[in-house]
Amino acid sequence: MASNAPTTPVNADETSSLGKRWYVLIIMMLAYTINIADRYVMSTVLEQIRLELHLTDSGVAFLTGVSLALFYVTMGIPLSWIADRYNRRNLLAISITVWSAMTTFCGLSRGYFDLLLARIGVGIGEAGGTPSCNSIVCDYFPASRRPMALTIFALGAPIGAWLGADMAGAVAHAYTWRAAFLVLGVPGILLAAIIMMTIKEPERGCLDAVSNDDTPSLADTLRFLWSQKSAVHVLMGSGVSALWGWGLMWFTPTFIQRTYGLDVGAAGAVVGPIHLVMGIAASLLTAWLLARPSFVDPRRVVWLLGGVTAIATVPSILAYYTHSLQLATLMWWLFIPAIYFYIGPAFALGQNLAPPKMRAMFSAVALLIANVFNLIIAPQGVGLLSDWFAGPGGADAASLRMALLILAPTGFWAAFHYFMAAKHIIADQKRAIGYV
Repeated sequence: MASNAPTTPVNADETSSLGKRWYVLIIMMLAYTINIADRYVMSTVLEQIRLELHLTDSGVAFLTGVSLALFYVTMGIPLSWIADRYNRRNLLAISITVWSAMTTFCGLSRGYFDLLLARIGVGIGEAGGTPSCNSIVCDYFPASRRPMALTIFALGAPIGAWLGADMAGAVAHAYTWRAAFLVLGVPGILLAAIIMMTIKEPERGCLDAVSNDDTPSLADTLRFLWSQKSAVHVLMGSGVSALWGWGLMWFTPTFIQRTYGLDVGAAGAVVGPIHLVMGIAASLLTAWLLARPSFVDPRRVVWLLGGVTAIATVPSILAYYTHSLQLATLMWWLFIPAIYFYIGPAFALGQNLAPPKMRAMFSAVALLIANVFNLIIAPQGVGLLSDWFAGPGGADAASLRMALLILAPTGFWAAFHYFMAAKHIIADQKRAIGYV
């Protein structure tokens, strides 16, 4: 596979300054922030859209999740193939422009099919975003620092979710749901221009000990991925984490509105601060932990992921079981941080288990698994279950509660995969990048 495999990393200071590395990391984090905000706003205004367009829970679930995911998944592989071979900076800027423009068109839509087409456009644009970001960050930070760096990158998730919940909820309550899409669409176009003007494409694989001039085919990449047993478990663990955590989040604002009689703005205000405060706190704490010398050992990282996920599954069940808004809110304060802390470490583990010219594709496969679970199975499954439990009377708070309680225990499934990854991860990482 590799032409050489020394056991010492390359010094990052030989390729870029500390300030440059962190500037690129912050810009990549902002790109991820806009990605999550443009995606999450849909769940905040879900009930408004459902009522205006006279949809069932399963019907609105297709509009919000499945339509985006089908094209996200379809375009993710070819766009990541491009990212592994050509200029990632340019691809990222184009992708941000596309998904931001399509988010704006969501706000300008006049009916179901206009909104459906705009959501498809969002999915196509977002498919080229995260794999390019991950690959770029890995050429600014060495393997031992990637879990920390990609956890900082993952701060975009709680900040974006807060923008898509709290801010978008307030805008939707004051000006209708269409205005929320307009407010979130424009900033992305400005960020794309900043990326083109201030960031240069880094040398691919400049911080890795393994070198290989050959460009692997898609089949070569998938065979190598399958041979990395720990990578399969990490990808499945992060995918099921997305099914569990983000799957529950899709319907949580709707659940709050139906169960406790709150309007869209008040419902967004319940979970929005949790995303912002605890999501950021969880990500920063994880970044601090992973910067410790003891977490250079990747086994400790997957043990941490498995343990926290298993523990957090308990409040995720209680949040939808209780009929008390106070207790449910307390459980969300305990559970919601867990849907953020795994993102950065899982990204980093996957990148460290892939050679440089396979990284964008590894990210694409990880995102394919996560988004099939998160954007197709979770929202459509919850919607169908809610409609089924409700019967001919139509979906209500009780039917949605039952559907969410079926989804909540899947956190234990995710934890299983993280624990299993520890068995082979040392040998697999050495094989991919030459050192641990």
